[in-house]
Amino acid sequence: MKLCVAGAGAIGTRHLKALACIEGVEVASLIDLDGKAREVAARFGIPHYSAELAEGLAQSGVVAAVLATPTPIHAAQVAECLRRGKHVVVEIPMADTLADAEALLALQRQTGLVAMAAHTRRFNPSHQWIHQRIAAGELVVQHLVVQTYFMRRSNTNALGQPRSWTDHLLWHHACHTVDLFAYQAGEPITDVNAMRGPLHPVLGIAMDMSLQLRTASGALCTLSLSFNNDGPFGTVFRYICDNGTFLARYDDLFDGYDKPIDIAHVAASPNGIELQDREFVAAIREGREPNASFAQVLPAMRVLAQADAMLSSS
Repeated sequence: MKLCVAGAGAIGTRHLKALACIEGVEVASLIDLDGKAREVAARFGIPHYSAELAEGLAQSGVVAAVLATPTPIHAAQVAECLRRGKHVVVEIPMADTLADAEALLALQRQTGLVAMAAHTRRFNPSHQWIHQRIAAGELVVQHLVVQTYFMRRSNTNALGQPRSWTDHLLWHHACHTVDLFAYQAGEPITDVNAMRGPLHPVLGIAMDMSLQLRTASGALCTLSLSFNNDGPFGTVFRYICDNGTFLARYDDLFDGYDKPIDIAHVAASPNGIELQDREFVAAIREGREPNASFAQVLPAMRVLAQADAMLSSS
């Protein structure tokens, strides 16, 4: 199966490493807008590189695309892939407006292609361990407490490199947690409250944010987000359940006393991005809807839009 990967930055290279672990998959083209395509393509042995997505999609045998590109161009690039008859997985968010997300779902349904958003938290072994126990009736989530912290007072990426676009706490980083909470709770989010701190004088975005979510049964999620945090960056998820407390840090899991939990048996790989990309490839091969399909994650986009309206009016 030949794929085109768009994005040669920090996340794009993680996808390239993940795809290299999947049998029968070949990255035939690498696309990057910032001039990194040539060097990264050479490093990974990719035969074609370009700055134009259309060129990558047109390479012989390419059936699907992985988009690890700036958030503001997700919607347009996904639409281009689907209109050219290519299956697609796109980094979150699938779009940065609800209207664009709804339009992409309509296009996916029209084409019948596999279209998936990279909600990696559904696939991290740590969160899978929790999900399996919820499904077995062993756990019920009572309160999910999440801290998402970065230092982004200048426009840089996860590697500290200058960024050509501006990241967003709500539409990007909160998107992970909003979807995960509904996924783990097993029911829709019915109540939303959102607050933000002051806007950055140059970037024009809120640097601190707080979200409160609740499901119909009363499960709560409290999400704290900051681009002002002076310390290790990333996200920590604290699951307060009826039968234990658990801390998930990406692909690792601990109990409420910070003792490691063995999750080596949970999935075929310890790498959440690899597991996510395996699901995308398997869905194409099997002709089925993937976990984290556009239809499945659209409710999270609706919650984000509701929170955005609250923030805009505050």
